[in-house]
Amino acid sequence: MHFFDDPHIDFAPQPGQGAPIWCGEAPSGFALRHFAESVRRGGGRIAAIWGTDCRRTGEGFHLHCVFGCDPGHLWVGLDLPADAPHYPDLAELFAAANRMQRTTRDMVGIATEGGDQRPWLRHGGWPAGWYPLRHDAGDPPEFANRPTDYDFVKLGGEGAHEIPVGPIHAGIIEPGHFRFSVVGERVLKLEQRLGYQHKGVERLFGGADLARGAQLVGRVSGDSSCAYAWAYADAVESACGAAPPPRALALRALMLERERVANHLGDLGALGNDAAFAFGLTQFLRLKEDWVRLNAKVFGHRFLFDRIVPGGVAVDVDAAALNAIVEQCAAMEPAVKALRALYDEHAGLQDRFVTTGTIDRDLAQELSLSGMAARATGVLLDGRAHRQGYTPPPPYAALGVRPATDERGDVAARVAVRFDEVFESLRLLRLLAVGMPAGETRVEPAPLPGGRGLGVIEGWRGEVIVGVELDGEGRLARVHPHDPSWQAWLALEFAVLKDIVPDFPLINKSFNLSYSGVDL
Repeated sequence: MHFFDDPHIDFAPQPGQGAPIWCGEAPSGFALRHFAESVRRGGGRIAAIWGTDCRRTGEGFHLHCVFGCDPGHLWVGLDLPADAPHYPDLAELFAAANRMQRTTRDMVGIATEGGDQRPWLRHGGWPAGWYPLRHDAGDPPEFANRPTDYDFVKLGGEGAHEIPVGPIHAGIIEPGHFRFSVVGERVLKLEQRLGYQHKGVERLFGGADLARGAQLVGRVSGDSSCAYAWAYADAVESACGAAPPPRALALRALMLERERVANHLGDLGALGNDAAFAFGLTQFLRLKEDWVRLNAKVFGHRFLFDRIVPGGVAVDVDAAALNAIVEQCAAMEPAVKALRALYDEHAGLQDRFVTTGTIDRDLAQELSLSGMAARATGVLLDGRAHRQGYTPPPPYAALGVRPATDERGDVAARVAVRFDEVFESLRLLRLLAVGMPAGETRVEPAPLPGGRGLGVIEGWRGEVIVGVELDGEGRLARVHPHDPSWQAWLALEFAVLKDIVPDFPLINKSFNLSYSGVDL
């Protein structure tokens, strides 16, 4: 890759992938650090970090880093010793690496040289010296699971005080702790602590077969089931050297766009409700309910769980179902346009939306942000669309996706991008339904012992990444699912600065990030 100037790392395209993914090995921590610096100078971003315990096969540990750049994704591996594995702190270069690194230490015991040493996922549920993802971890040891103190960053100064919110909230939302440092109601700093619903999902993958892995990955974050299932299937297919049929790819895209629309409809309604416009909530939820009911009728599940599988899809659709999708899109478009006109013309909504929760393009790039939140700052980053040096995976390469962007970076911008993405998805759904290719819907991947693969899919929040490694018997040795919320939670901390505490629910909803997606 001439785009970067690291002479130590040789890259080769990963076979079987639609989107460009290059794999390489860094022979030392110095080389990794040098390469990360090259990525940063080239305008790239950190996409994911995780670790693997390879001692079962006589090796040490392995660190995985995925970087994003214009031509695609760069997957770098670093071999580490079995005794006291460590590597250079990358959070000095990419702020979003901080929590990924801390999680890697909590789960695998791979530490950074310097940097933030606070635990992230380990809340006192297991001892500091026990690492759940080591191959010899065994069952969790007897340990008193008591709440632990957390060293929040303190702000001083006259009139400054703290407001703790959560982790238990007045509703059915997932748990998270938000520590506000304020003067009056003006927010000076927000620091989050997540990880309150740890499921041990990464440990559950170990030793599972490919089908079981597909079930698990689709439940990492239920509102993104299609994105996770497709990214996992893509990774497995790459690891096994399998290629899904064209009809299967078109059906996957059909489901992914329906997932995107469903989430945007629900969030647009909730944003109206958070700004005291309950009419918007009732109308958007009515539309969303109609939408997911057709999912159940056509695909057999309201939220499309277990429909996308390695090798293709688990369900086919007939001409009548495709026609129903086209008809629903035709009916949905004017309904959403009418509601957008109400939102745009409602003085109360616009007063709450405009200039609230702002992050700019430079900050979005600094925080390695992807997806809808990044596009709302003017960053043209969409894994479904062509960009310089990048060709999207099929079937998107032939659809001519038009990314929705806005340069304001505030709640109003994120609302506008959501509306635009709904309309674009409706257009894509009609194209997919009308142009659905004939043929098979699935091939059976043959597990390849020792294979590995990486899948990257543009979910409705942003890049969903899944890394897969197979053991010597072709079963799952290691699976790491990565949600775009890892980066976006950090962006939320910046978005609330200089706003007031009562605006936080609205700003938070404009991102609507996943708690479970970062609690593995």
